[in-house]
Amino acid sequence: MEMEAILAEVAAAVEPHRGAGKVASYIPALAEVDPRKFGIAIVDGQGRYHCAGDCDESFSIQSISKVFTFALALERVGPVLWKRVGREPSGSPFNSIVQLERENGIPRNPLINPGAMVVTDQLIGDRGADAFVEELLALLREEAEDDSVFIDDRVAQSESETGARNRSLAWFMKAFGRLDNDVETVLSAYFRHCALAMSCRQLARAALFLAFDGRDPVTGRRVVASRRCRRVNAMMMLCGHYDNSGEFAFRIGLPGKSGVGGGILAIAPGKGSIAVWSPGLNAAGTSQVGAMALEKLVERTGWSAFV
Repeated sequence: MEMEAILAEVAAAVEPHRGAGKVASYIPALAEVDPRKFGIAIVDGQGRYHCAGDCDESFSIQSISKVFTFALALERVGPVLWKRVGREPSGSPFNSIVQLERENGIPRNPLINPGAMVVTDQLIGDRGADAFVEELLALLREEAEDDSVFIDDRVAQSESETGARNRSLAWFMKAFGRLDNDVETVLSAYFRHCALAMSCRQLARAALFLAFDGRDPVTGRRVVASRRCRRVNAMMMLCGHYDNSGEFAFRIGLPGKSGVGGGILAIAPGKGSIAVWSPGLNAAGTSQVGAMALEKLVERTGWSAFV
């Protein structure tokens, strides 16, 4: 069946459920998003786009940005990164402080909030937060082949103003010597990269290299080494949805990363990349309708990391 027909089936299947779930309200700028929005985009190895719904509307990708910062850190810092952050599923909410205390300020993995802060700190190094943010933005614009990718300053400010728990996590790690830079420097960069605004089309295109061993199959550009790309996909499969990661792997069977803005990025190795957006979240903070759409998609395509 042609992909357009499959996407039409997917869109029809989720239509009665649009608006389901709860929009993230603890970040005021996200609370205003229309919960009935739904978009999906697939990009294949030839760079062909298959899209449906609100696939060209920008949304706050939130924690999906952690996939790109993690990939950058593996390429730049290398194995030294693992001295500061673990690589095990947390089984806890993304902003839990309990494990940090028990495990001497070392986050379980790079895709939970404290782990992403450690990654951000390592990428900042001694050059400042602004330089790191500009590097990340340049990478995403290049890989998305679209210079309109931007950081939503209003969302970043909203996160900063309501970021008491994230500040607590950062100060806790600082007390254990896990952050080199000042807490506010790290958080300035962290809040901004979580406030990246992209459409499903842009996000799927930007992540295409993850489906092809770290190389953009359209341009031929190597973004990360193949062995590091596999590490990123492994972390997405194990930890990409916090304490909902096992359920996502069970139902969908692809490496993925969710964000509280309602987006989900999924990688079908050797096939392509998928981005879906629907703002209503389930109890674990994953898009409820987005996960439903992905489950329907893999059912119809047969895509799975386990085949």
